[in-house]
Amino acid sequence: MPDDKAPRQRFSPPPTSDAPRNPTPSPAPRASHRALDHPHETLDRATRAVLARQTGGISPHAAWAAWADWATHLARAPGRQLELVERAQQNWWKLAGFAAAATNAEASPPFEPGSNDHRFGHADWGRFPFSLYQQGFLAAHDWWDLATQPIRGARPQSAKRAGFMARQMLDAVSPSNMPWLNPEILETVRETRGHAVLDGARHLARDMGDALTGETSEPDSEYRVGETLACTPGQVVFRNDLFELIQYTPQIETVQAEPVLVVPAWIMKYYILDLRPENSLINWLVGQGFTVFAISWVNPTAEHRDLSLDDYRRLGVMAAIDAVSTICEGQRIHACGYCLGGTILSIAAATMARNHDDRLASITLLAAQTDFSEAGEIMLFVDESQLAFLEDMMWDQGTLDSDHMSGAFRALRPEDQIWTRWVRRYLMGQEEPDADILVWNRDTTRMPARMHSEYLRALFMENRLTGGRFAVEERVIALRDISAPMFVVGTEKDHIAPWHSVYKAKLFTDTDMRFVLTSSGHNGGIVSEPGHPHRHYRIGHRAPGAHYMDPDTWLECAVKEDGSWWPEWARFLREQGSGVEIPPPPMGAPGKGLRPIEPAPGSYVFQR
Repeated sequence: MPDDKAPRQRFSPPPTSDAPRNPTPSPAPRASHRALDHPHETLDRATRAVLARQTGGISPHAAWAAWADWATHLARAPGRQLELVERAQQNWWKLAGFAAAATNAEASPPFEPGSNDHRFGHADWGRFPFSLYQQGFLAAHDWWDLATQPIRGARPQSAKRAGFMARQMLDAVSPSNMPWLNPEILETVRETRGHAVLDGARHLARDMGDALTGETSEPDSEYRVGETLACTPGQVVFRNDLFELIQYTPQIETVQAEPVLVVPAWIMKYYILDLRPENSLINWLVGQGFTVFAISWVNPTAEHRDLSLDDYRRLGVMAAIDAVSTICEGQRIHACGYCLGGTILSIAAATMARNHDDRLASITLLAAQTDFSEAGEIMLFVDESQLAFLEDMMWDQGTLDSDHMSGAFRALRPEDQIWTRWVRRYLMGQEEPDADILVWNRDTTRMPARMHSEYLRALFMENRLTGGRFAVEERVIALRDISAPMFVVGTEKDHIAPWHSVYKAKLFTDTDMRFVLTSSGHNGGIVSEPGHPHRHYRIGHRAPGAHYMDPDTWLECAVKEDGSWWPEWARFLREQGSGVEIPPPPMGAPGKGLRPIEPAPGSYVFQR
């Protein structure tokens, strides 16, 4: 019988013949999905793939099923119907009372926009008649929010999806989108004597031309990858078909003995963690005396269609760990994963723990989920109908196009990500602001068909990792096997990886853990350098074996600290290391087949 208390032994490097080489051979080719399909099934999938391209990857059946489920259950709920009639009457009388007093500047509006809704920030939205337009729109929002609350008997996801679609339709007809109803647009047109309209028309013509030709007109920007962005000095010291490994040049004479390996998400380019030198997490970490390595993922093409999720673990995370272990021989590694990179790092760490591989000194998860039962609004895009529709499109293309994924994320916050941009660019003639994070946000990537399908099914839809059903090399892994100390970061306004979901790493592990909740959102909360104004965080420590504390109780107990969480992380890394400072290791390991290839940021980051 296997002994769960068997002592953990230090991992022994593989024989020299199997040591990581540069480059690593590609994975063995697999049979194409097309070859396994019957001609009739191929016809069906091709038809659905054509439709998917027309609908942006959104399944019409999934949308219709949600509406039908919600509507039929509402039809047999007379109590809810009466409640909605009463709410409509209440909102009507509130609007009527406000309209009667609207000419009074001190009249208090009955409805307020959400905290993240910046469409009505202009002062003139508080003046008649614009205030009445705004209040009518917010009253409709309020009614639909109530109407799409879960109904007994209906699937909860149906009500949420119906509410999501209702908000999408309402946001499309918001008075802030109408040039004759938006005071900010009218003011801009008046001040520019109509030139804003001409500028907006030129922007629209250019963007439509780009859409028709499939080309993208890059806006003028002072931020350029390799020059002002992703410019921390270093060398690519390892490359295979999946990623490049960057080793960063030391900035001080001695460094912490244990290196740091950064595993970014493959959904976007890695340099969200290496923007300008002033707000680069990687540059800051190097300056604190750490030897830092970072993965830069390939931008997949149709040739990568059969790469699997396990390939990202085996040929990605584990190949990087092997390379870092070769360069920093004898040292354990601080592994840090961001977003999807944190998820695959968790899978790799649990597998290493099962195999008694203890090369990890600590594990840091930045806005990364390990349990997907509360994964937020992105779950509105994940069910069997929607996923099958998406798989057919990827089957045809080989990858998920970057436009489809970025479009899904924009749809989660349409008021800011879609309509505000539309209004400012096409109705007010304004160019998009030039900012480092916006340049990065436009630098999108694709995803291999097989990997993305496995990721959505195994993790998002079936939640296998924390359900005890996620197998690696035909054996189930468990996060509770991880013994390395953990540092987990969630962000307060994250709509991609909600912090309550990130917090659940506490529920499925039993190791020493620091949990940090920082201000801002999924990207802004992580790119939160010391000196950044208006930032704060909360931090707590969970000792091994401590009882579980739910997230809301933890939030009530945690003390808010002003400033950046970065110094807390550096302190944690030093505490979990040996405390020994050594001369910086060489760049790469030329004697072991890991010669520097080219300067950072390498080649993969420039792939389009």
